Amino acid sequence: MNYFPWLTIIVFLPISAGSLLFFLPHKGNKLIKWYTICICIFELLLTTYAFCYHFRLDDPLIQLAEDYKWINFFDFYWRLGIDGLSIGPILLTGFITTLATLAAWPVTRDSRLFHFLMLAMYSGQIGSFSSRDLLLFFIMWEFELIPVYLLLSMWGGKKRLYSATKFILYTAGGSVFLLIGVLGLGLYGSNEPTLNFETLANQSYPVALEIIFYIGFLIAFAVKSPIIPLHTWLPDTHGEAHYSTCMLLAGILLKMGAYGLVRINMELLPHAHSIFSPWLIIVGTMQIIYAASTSLGQRNLKKRIAYSSVSHMGFIIIGIGSITDTGLNGAILQIISHGFIGAALFFLAGTSYDRMRLVYLDEMGGMAVSIPKIFTMFSILSMASLALPGMSGFVAELIVFFGIITSQKYFLMPKILITFVMAIGMILTPIYSLSMSRQMFYGYKLFNAPSSDFFDSGPRELFVSISIFLPVLGIGIYPDFVLSLSGEKVETILYNYFYR
Repeated sequence: MNYFPWLTIIVFLPISAGSLLFFLPHKGNKLIKWYTICICIFELLLTTYAFCYHFRLDDPLIQLAEDYKWINFFDFYWRLGIDGLSIGPILLTGFITTLATLAAWPVTRDSRLFHFLMLAMYSGQIGSFSSRDLLLFFIMWEFELIPVYLLLSMWGGKKRLYSATKFILYTAGGSVFLLIGVLGLGLYGSNEPTLNFETLANQSYPVALEIIFYIGFLIAFAVKSPIIPLHTWLPDTHGEAHYSTCMLLAGILLKMGAYGLVRINMELLPHAHSIFSPWLIIVGTMQIIYAASTSLGQRNLKKRIAYSSVSHMGFIIIGIGSITDTGLNGAILQIISHGFIGAALFFLAGTSYDRMRLVYLDEMGGMAVSIPKIFTMFSILSMASLALPGMSGFVAELIVFFGIITSQKYFLMPKILITFVMAIGMILTPIYSLSMSRQMFYGYKLFNAPSSDFFDSGPRELFVSISIFLPVLGIGIYPDFVLSLSGEKVETILYNYFYR
C-alpha cells in the first residue's frame, strides 16, 4: 500500500498545467504548442511510471486506491483507483492525446484556448476511467462534454454549429439517464446512501428494479459508444470536427461508452445483463452490417471513416454480450485496437485534406503520385482497419468470434447464425476500405491539376502516423500485451457474477 496520491496527480496535472497557458504571451504560438506537448509527454511518462512500479498484474482488486471525504452531507468521496480494466484505456488516452496535440500543429487561431481544451479533455477522460465512485464518474463524464463542444463549434468545418448542437443534445440527453441511474443506485443501494463501486457491486436488487437501472445506463452508454439507433450524432460530428479533435473522439470518447458498459452494467447489474445480453448481441450484429453498408454510400471521407468506426464498435458490443472470458477479453482488446486504428485513419484523412482541400471522395483521385508517404500509411492502416492478420484488429475480432462461439449461454443455431452474419460484416469492411483508398489515391483526376506540387508529409506527420502504426502491429503480433492487463479482472467479473 503506497500512500502517494498518484492518480489524483495524474488527473489534475493536465488541466492545472493547462490553465497556465493563458499566462503565456499572446503571440507565442510555438511556445504554446511546445508547452502543451511537453505536458502531455510528461503526463504519459508519469502514468507509465506509476503503473509500472505500483501496479501488480496478478491482483484483480483495485490498486493505487485513494479515498478522500469530499462532501459530508451526501457521503460523497473523491475515490480513485485502477484495475486491469481501466489501465488499458488510461494508457491509450495518454498516447492518443499526446499524438493529437502533435497533430494539431497547424491550428493557429486562438491556439491557447484550443490547447487548454485539449488538456481539459485529457483530465476528464483519465478521471472517468479511474473513478471508483458513481457520482464522481458522472461528473467526469459530463466534464468531458464541454471541451468537445467548444472544440467542435470553434474549430470545425462549415456546418460546425449544427453538428456541435446535435452532439451536445445527444450526449446531454444520454447523461440525464446516466444521472438518474447513478442516483437511483446510490440511494436505493442500502440504508444510508452509498456511491462506492465496491459496496454496490455486492448489493443485490429486485430483478425489475435492476432492469430499469440497466435500461437507463444502457441508453447513456449507447449514445456515447454509438449503438444504433443512437449513433447519428457521430458522422456529423466527425465530418465537421478538426482532425485532431477527431482523433480524440474516435480514439477515446467512443471507448468511454464501452468501458461504462463493462464497468457499470456488467459489474453492478449482472442479472439484468444476463437477461439483456442476447439483445446486445443481435444489435451488435445488425450494427456491423448496417454501418458497413452505410459507409459505402458516404461521399464525405471523414463520414465514411466515422461509419466504419461505428461498425467496429459492433464487435465490442458482441464481445460484451457473449458472457465469456474470451469474448470480454476480445472486446477490451478491440477497444484498445480500434482506439489506435480509428485515430490514425482520421489523422491521415485530415492531413490529406490539408494538402488537397477536398472533402468529397468523388472529387479526389490520383493522389498517390503526389503524396506517396501518406498513400503508403493510409493503405497500411486501412488494411489494419479491415482486420488484416498480423494487425491488432484481426486478433481482436478473432477473439470475439471465439468468445461468441464458445459461449455456454446460447444454443447452437443462434450462435451459428450470428457468426455467419458477423462474417458477412467482415466481408463488407474491405469493400468500403478499399473503395475509399481507390477513390482517393488511384485514377487520373488530380494528375493534371494546377496545384499538383503538393509537398508530401513532413517529419511530424510521419512521426505521428508511424507511432500509431507501431502499437497496432505490436498488438497484432503479440496481443498478450493488452490481454495480460485485463485477464485477471475479466475472470473475476465473470466468476463473481455469472457463475455464482
